[in-house]
Amino acid sequence: MAWKRTHTCGDLNIEHEGEEVVLNGWVDTRRDLGGVIFIDLRDRYGITQIVFREEDDELHSRAEELRREYVVGVKGVVEARSDENVNPDLQTGEIDINVSELLVYSEAETPPFEIKDDIGTSEDLRMKYRYLDLRRRALTDNLMLRSRSYQSIRNYFHDLDFAEVETPVLMRSTPEGARDYLVPSRVNPGKFFALPQSPQTYKQTLMASGFDRYFQIVKCFRDEDLRADRQPEFTQIDVEMSFIDEEDVFEMTEGLMKQLFEEVSDREVSVPFDRMTYQEALTTYGTDKPDTRFDLKFKNFSDLVADSEFRIFSQTVEEGGAVIGFNLPGEGDMGRGELDRLTERVQEETGAGGLIYIKVNEDEIKCSVGKFLTEETIRQMIDQAGAENGDLVLILAGPTPTVYEQLGTLRLMMGNDYDLIDRDQDHFLWVTDFPLLEWDDDAGRYVSLHHPFTAPQTRDLDKLENKPQEVLSRAYDLVLNGKEIGGGSIRIHQADLQEKMFDVMDIDRGEARDKFGFLMEAFRYGTPPHGGIALGLDRIIMLLAGADSLRDVIAFPKNKSAQSLMDNAPSYVEKDQLDELHIDLKDWVEKQKKEELAESQQKSNS
Repeated sequence: MAWKRTHTCGDLNIEHEGEEVVLNGWVDTRRDLGGVIFIDLRDRYGITQIVFREEDDELHSRAEELRREYVVGVKGVVEARSDENVNPDLQTGEIDINVSELLVYSEAETPPFEIKDDIGTSEDLRMKYRYLDLRRRALTDNLMLRSRSYQSIRNYFHDLDFAEVETPVLMRSTPEGARDYLVPSRVNPGKFFALPQSPQTYKQTLMASGFDRYFQIVKCFRDEDLRADRQPEFTQIDVEMSFIDEEDVFEMTEGLMKQLFEEVSDREVSVPFDRMTYQEALTTYGTDKPDTRFDLKFKNFSDLVADSEFRIFSQTVEEGGAVIGFNLPGEGDMGRGELDRLTERVQEETGAGGLIYIKVNEDEIKCSVGKFLTEETIRQMIDQAGAENGDLVLILAGPTPTVYEQLGTLRLMMGNDYDLIDRDQDHFLWVTDFPLLEWDDDAGRYVSLHHPFTAPQTRDLDKLENKPQEVLSRAYDLVLNGKEIGGGSIRIHQADLQEKMFDVMDIDRGEARDKFGFLMEAFRYGTPPHGGIALGLDRIIMLLAGADSLRDVIAFPKNKSAQSLMDNAPSYVEKDQLDELHIDLKDWVEKQKKEELAESQQKSNS
């Protein structure tokens, strides 16, 4: 039997003095001062200090047996702490509970790690005991932030008359991009469902169905290599609208971000967001997801050094590459040893052949390749970089777009090393005008940069068949603090244009109809112009929480090997199950399965 609590462990304050209360929770810490035992009682709402005094021998004796993570209920009276004992860092720090009754719901073994923040425990161990890890205040707060975000998002869309529609989790495999997770069908031997990488085709079909404003907070799945900001299953805010253009999507998304950030984290968001073309982002910051919280914009020196005696510069320009750099303010006194170490780091982390620099100081201007450049050229490079006395100009040369990406990596290195990033600010940025297609050497054909349903810019339609590499798309990405948090586009809504797109991508008409025939058929029965966006909710919550990894804002995440260590998923299944699905495992898999099961049994027995 459980006592019904009157309050949570985060509720009580001095206004409750004298009240009799009931609290339930976990024993967080215990301090035995002889005559008095103090225990911090914890639940997801906070911590309340409870007190056992020796006047009640039996109760005091039972309190001596309590250990960390015991689950208990207490009844008692709220008492004010003396002024010197008030804890201003605790919401309940003005009061204690003088316990009169104690109920132990369950005892606990000593946990494999301490339940507190900033512990040095390995991530694998914490993920194995995730239910313990989630008791830590930091993770509890992150999941509560996520919960509040769901509510804010739904309120926003419902207020704008969006329909929340669930799309299927079992769908057809359409492997364009990342690998699908496949699900075998028992009743259709040899056939497979796929878990959705995105509800893209379904939400476009909804537009053809007349649901002109749709949203969904949806689980998606991609079988790809993992990293700190990527999981095999992830959650996105999926949105689609009819009879709109890019401006409508921008306005809707900006309103959502403003409400979400200000409601759940009191972080002010200014709208409208800045905008930048893909080409401008690449040539100014070296990436299509630039962190614009700090400067260090690129300058192109190619014209200045095209005819220089420094062969690396002149040959790079002659071959169509670029000589680019940026000004690092205040670092003109960097020593030779430090510059050599920086050069090695640049070579290791970016693949660049080398690093060239110009140190600008009042008494001397020193260029690492100065003997090959005229004094006038060096001065022109300094002026173009906007460098002043005391500054350092860093320069790379190489083929495009690689050299831009390399300098982009160097820019982020310098931003972090010299604390140039204003981490108290949130900078949202729209990146627009992406190329529609890119050439895939392995496939020997053009592939879509986003997905094959993205509409080309109207002004480029006449280039689609003859100059596809020059066609820009009506796609856009939303970037926050150097992280891509969403992407979308205005879609193709005409069957003939969609077929032409498949032709340019060298996707056979039969294959296209086999994979996407239902959508193309829907286009033939009257489909409105439409577009939308998908926002990565996990990544947004990670940035809102100031977390370093998606795993810190997901209740039960996978590790870097796409495994759940807590419940040992994925796991082998019984042969009977495989037979029902008409699946035979390869011999080497069967052998590995037997070895792993034997090893697991041995560990269990020991």
